[in-house]
Amino acid sequence: MTPTRTLDELERYYTNLHNEVERLSSTVRGQFERQRMREFLAQYLPSAPAKIADVGGGPGVHATWLTQEGYEVELLDRVERHVDEAREAGISATLGDARELPWKAKSFDAVLMAGPMYHLSVREHRILALQEAARVLRPGGLLLVVAINRTASLIGSAIANTLHQRQNIVRAILATGYSDDNDRMPNTTYHTVAQLRSELSEVVSTIGIHGLTGPGGWLAVLVDSYFSDSDLPLSLAEHDPLQTALTSSRMADELPDLAHPSSLLLGVARRV
Repeated sequence: MTPTRTLDELERYYTNLHNEVERLSSTVRGQFERQRMREFLAQYLPSAPAKIADVGGGPGVHATWLTQEGYEVELLDRVERHVDEAREAGISATLGDARELPWKAKSFDAVLMAGPMYHLSVREHRILALQEAARVLRPGGLLLVVAINRTASLIGSAIANTLHQRQNIVRAILATGYSDDNDRMPNTTYHTVAQLRSELSEVVSTIGIHGLTGPGGWLAVLVDSYFSDSDLPLSLAEHDPLQTALTSSRMADELPDLAHPSSLLLGVARRV
């Protein structure tokens, strides 16, 4: 399927309909994703004070933490609201496009791309963004990219019991990785593990593909979907669901095959 929706729709979505800072701080899923990302960043990034580019870094949630850890961070995002929020948080932020980075070649020790791979719906545009990331990386520099798994829409719709009304959308995403009728987030591409590995390998040397959210991510989705406005039942309240989610996904990290049902994938690669 050829995508027809534009990035302007995505900008309107993030400006008018979605608050990423609130999602990452006030929902179980958001707190879970934020913690898992920090754990992988701590595992792979060179020691501070390395220089990090946060491409598609949104309002600066990850960049703020990296700065607090002693890293030098430059953020880029195409949504003006996000750039303003990042600057208010004290982050050096630029309005721009992942396909045309404003920085000089070999400027960074690592590049984090936690948005462009699923918001650039044309494959050639994703490859261009990866090439730009590789251009600004120093030799041996690290690239970490986040992708949304094709299975996420199916599993998430089943958990929310919305599969019946979303069946055509889910089928399109499973078959092609994209649906023009996607009612969750506009202009979004979904990857398989093999597809993400293939796209990365065209530009950089892939180290591995991880299940960023893993099985624990689905527990977080369930809690947010059904109990955000009510008390947890005793069966869920006995142990903190956030900690259970984190523990289960850490355990799954030891089994690479469990990346396949993870809602979010993390690709790790190196510029040679």
